[in-house]
Amino acid sequence: MAELKYQIRARHTDSTVTVYQAYAPEIGVPAVREGRFPATWKRDRMTWIKPSFLWMMYRCGWGTKEGQETVLAVEISREGFEWALKHACLSHYEHGLHVDRPTWKRQLKRAPARVQWDPERDLHLQPLPHRSLQLGLAGEVARLYADEWTVSITDITPLAQTIHAHVQDQDLDAARRLLPRERLYPVNEEVLAHLHQRAPIEMVSKER
Repeated sequence: MAELKYQIRARHTDSTVTVYQAYAPEIGVPAVREGRFPATWKRDRMTWIKPSFLWMMYRCGWGTKEGQETVLAVEISREGFEWALKHACLSHYEHGLHVDRPTWKRQLKRAPARVQWDPERDLHLQPLPHRSLQLGLAGEVARLYADEWTVSITDITPLAQTIHAHVQDQDLDAARRLLPRERLYPVNEEVLAHLHQRAPIEMVSKER
């Protein structure tokens, strides 16, 4: 069976799913200490959550980019996560999926969440053939994420730094052993049908 191009892989339990974000210490440190996002976390702005650890490492440069030095694993309710997916709109127009561009623009403007599919990354942060989910939450849904859906917040900056050090030392086996155990997220395909065109990938590149 061909592997799907669009996949959600994540750490998850029966009731929660783990997503990743990275912030400056003035946001990340109190979030970890209090187990919730502090009042200074802007609840009226769009926030992007990523179930893929390695895509988050690509985005934040293993926690080295300015303003992204504190890497967080945020455990949230699956109920909230799947509600956001169900009500999300794809962030770009796609012919054959949307009726037309004006209709897509109206849907995007009204949607409380939006989805981007970005190439998944390997340990060298190089792109892989299959795509990984980014979920953007806006307005009231961002507040729900911060204040109601969040179950726990963990600082995984030391983990990111350790894995990165192994990669720099070319010890990919050691790096791979420390990666969070992400597996295919069991969401009904009907929930995702409006977010991508079903497509297999011809092959998956091998880690070098």
